[in-house]
Amino acid sequence: MRLSEIETVLVTGATGLVGSHVTQQAAELGLRVKALCRETADTRPLQSWGADIVTGHLNDERALSAACADVDAVIHCAARVGDWGPTSEYRKVNVEGTRRLINAALKTGRLKRWVQISSLGVYPATDHFGTDETTAPGTKGIDGYTLTKVESEQLVLDEHHQRQLPAVILRPGFIYGPRDRTVLPRLMERLRHNKFAYLGNTDKLMNNTYVGNLCEAVWQALSHEDAVGMVYNIRDPRAVTKREFIETICEAAQLKTPTKVVPLPVAKALSAVMETTWKLTRRKTAPLVNSARIKFLGLNLDFDISRAQSHLGYNPTTDFRQAMPATVQSFLQEDAA
Repeated sequence: MRLSEIETVLVTGATGLVGSHVTQQAAELGLRVKALCRETADTRPLQSWGADIVTGHLNDERALSAACADVDAVIHCAARVGDWGPTSEYRKVNVEGTRRLINAALKTGRLKRWVQISSLGVYPATDHFGTDETTAPGTKGIDGYTLTKVESEQLVLDEHHQRQLPAVILRPGFIYGPRDRTVLPRLMERLRHNKFAYLGNTDKLMNNTYVGNLCEAVWQALSHEDAVGMVYNIRDPRAVTKREFIETICEAAQLKTPTKVVPLPVAKALSAVMETTWKLTRRKTAPLVNSARIKFLGLNLDFDISRAQSHLGYNPTTDFRQAMPATVQSFLQEDAA
C-alpha cells in the first residue's frame, strides 16, 4: 500500500514526544490529520500544522467514534507512561483504552492500517545481546507500564487474527528528541546538580531511539504491504554505551561529567528494599532506585533490528552523535525562552 492511498490519519497521543512529530510529519506529507487530545492539552502546535482536534480520551467512546470517522489509518502513540504506580491504572489506558479504540476504528469499515507504538521494554528484564523478535515478551519482574504494553501488544495481535485488524507493531527503545517533557529533562536536572550515578558497567549498551528515526519506521510500516501482522524492533542505527550516552548529554549541555558508579548488586538490593517500603507506605512517587531505572541504566540493551532493515527498508541516517546534541540544545533554548 502506498501513502497516496491514505487520505486521513488519526494520531493518538499527539501532544506527546512521538505523537507530535508524527503529526507534524504527516501534515508535511500532505495527509489530513486528526488528533485525539485531552481537554487540558496544549493543542496550539497541532493546530498550527493543520490538525483537526478531537477532544477526549481513550476511554471516551463518543470521542473515539468521532476521532475514527473518515479515518484510513490509526497511528496509536498514546499510553500511560511511568515507572511507578498500580498496574490497574496503566491497564485502564494501555489495554482497555486500546481495545475501545480498535472497536471504534473497525466499526467504520474503512481502516486500512493500524500502527501500534509499543516498546523494547516488553522483552524480559535481563541483559540483551542482539535479541530479535523471535524472543517472547516477558510477563514477570517488570513494572506496570511495561506489563500493560505487553498486554496491549497481545490484544492487537489477537484482533489481527480474529477480526483482521491491519496492524503493524513497532517496538522502539528509549525514545529521545525535541519536545520530550519527561525522561531527559529530569535526567539533565540530576546531572546539573551532581546527583547522577552509573549503575554497574558503563560499557553496557543503550537501546537509544531518536524520534526522527522512529518516524521513518512509522511511515514505512504505514505503506509496506507485507508488514501487516508483523512486529519490528526499532532503535538508532548505532547503539551507544551508557557512558557515551551520558557524556554526550553533558558535553552538549556543558555539564560536569559524572564519575560515580554504584555496583549493580548494590543497586538491585537497594531497589528491592525501597520498592517494598514505598509499596507498604503507598507512596505515589517512584523511589530513587527501582527496577525500571535499573533496566534503563544497569542492563545491556542490545536489540537486533535486521528484520526492520531488510523487510521495511528501515535504514535511518541520523546518528546519536547528531541527534542527542540537537535534542539537548532544543531543551536549553526552551529553558532560556
